Amino acid sequence: MADSRKLKLGFMLHGVGMGWGDWRHPDSQPDASTSFAYYKRQAQLAERAKFDFLFVADSVFITEKSSPHYLNRFEPLTILSALAGATSNIGLVATLTVSYSEPFNVARQFASLDHISGGRAGWNVVTSWLEGSAANFSKSSHLAHDTRYRLAGEYLDVVQGLWDSWEDDALVHDKASGVFFNRAKLHTLDHHGEFFQVRGPLNIARSAQGQPVIFQAGASEDGKNFAAARADAIFVHHENLEEGKAYYRDTKNRAAGLGRDPNDLFILPGIRPVIGSTEEEAERKYREFANLTSIENALSMLGRPFNDYNFLQHDLDGAFPDIGAHGANSNQSASNRILDTARRENLTLRQVALRFATPRTEFVGTPTQVADALQRWLEGRGSDGFVINVSLPKELEVFVETVVPILQERGIYRTEYEAETFRGNLGIPIPVNRYAAEIAAAAE
Repeated sequence: MADSRKLKLGFMLHGVGMGWGDWRHPDSQPDASTSFAYYKRQAQLAERAKFDFLFVADSVFITEKSSPHYLNRFEPLTILSALAGATSNIGLVATLTVSYSEPFNVARQFASLDHISGGRAGWNVVTSWLEGSAANFSKSSHLAHDTRYRLAGEYLDVVQGLWDSWEDDALVHDKASGVFFNRAKLHTLDHHGEFFQVRGPLNIARSAQGQPVIFQAGASEDGKNFAAARADAIFVHHENLEEGKAYYRDTKNRAAGLGRDPNDLFILPGIRPVIGSTEEEAERKYREFANLTSIENALSMLGRPFNDYNFLQHDLDGAFPDIGAHGANSNQSASNRILDTARRENLTLRQVALRFATPRTEFVGTPTQVADALQRWLEGRGSDGFVINVSLPKELEVFVETVVPILQERGIYRTEYEAETFRGNLGIPIPVNRYAAEIAAAAE
C-alpha cells in the first residue's frame, strides 16, 4: 500500500538566528529577537505556506557566552499570545521548563493561550539542563537527570489533570434559571505526589482542542521513554537519515509497546535548509553563513550541551577531550552524540566545534534537491516532518516560494489547512475529559 503520510512542518521563531554569528550577516536585523513586527512577518509567511506550527525554544539561564538570540529575547508564551491575534490556523508551541515553574500557573497559561488562539496551543515540555538555572530560582543546585524526568512525569499528570477540571458541557449559561455552570461537572484534582500537592480546580475551561498538544525534545533514554509515553510530537536532531531511521523505529516501537497508536506520535527533526537556484549558489550561501561564526564562538556553542564548558583551555588541534561527565547531568543526548561522533571519526576539537556550529547537511542544495531530501526522510521513515530553522535572512521566504510548491505538487504536503485547531491539522484526536469518561464507564 502506498504511503499516504504528508509532511508536518514547523518553523522555529529564533530571532537573530540559531548561531552565534548569524546576526553579523549584512542583511540581518540585529534586534529581531525583540521585534514583534519581525516575528509577525515570519508567522504570517509560515501560515501562508500552511506550516503546522510555530515553535519557540527557551532557557532560563544565560552567561556572557550565550548566543545573541538567547541574550535578549521575548518570553515564549508572551510572544505567541501576541501572534495568536495575527494568525488564524497555525499552531503555537512554547517551550516551558518543569524544573523552574509551578504546574497550576503553567496550566492556566497554556489554557489561556489555547483559548486566545481558538485551540492552537502546544507545550514543549523540557526539564532544563543548564546547571546555572538553579541560581535564578532560589535553589542551591540543579536536579539530577533521572530526577528531572520523574518530576516531569508528575508535573504533566498535574497539568493535564487541571486541564480536565471542567467537563466540556459544564458551562451552561442558562440566563433564565440563573445557572452559570453545572456544579456536578466541575472537578477538584486534589493531587498529592512526590513533588507536588495541587488541589484545583483550574479557573479556565477546556478549549476547542480539549488540551494543548504536547511536545518533548529529549533524546536520552529517559527522554525517549517519556516522549513515547506522553508526547504528541518529538523535536530531535539527527546527523543523517540512517540515524533518523533508527531513532524513528525505536521510539515508535516504544509508543506501540505502551499501547499507543504510533501514528499519533510525530517525530520532527530540526534542520537548517540552505537553498540556491543552482548547487553552486547553495554552496556559496552555506559558506556565507558558516564564515559568520568564529572558532571562539563555535567553541562557546559547543560548550552549551556540556553545561557551558570552557573548551578554550584545550588544544584546538588535539584530540577531543574526555569531558563526558560535564554532559551527563546537562544535555545528555546532545553531549553523548558529540562525544560518539568525535571518537568514531577521530576528530580534533576544532573539527568538532565547526561541524557542530555550522553543520553541512543534505538540506543544502537547489529547491528540488532539498525537496528530494525531505521526501527521502518522510518515505524512508526517518521522520514525520521537520522543524525548519534558518540562519540566513529571507531563507524562509526562499523555502516557501521554491520548495513548498514542489512538495505540494508531489502530493506530500497540504495545500490547505484541514481544520481550525492544531490537533485537527495534525490529525490527532481530542482527549476525552477523564471525569466524563469515568461517569460514562460507570453508567454502562
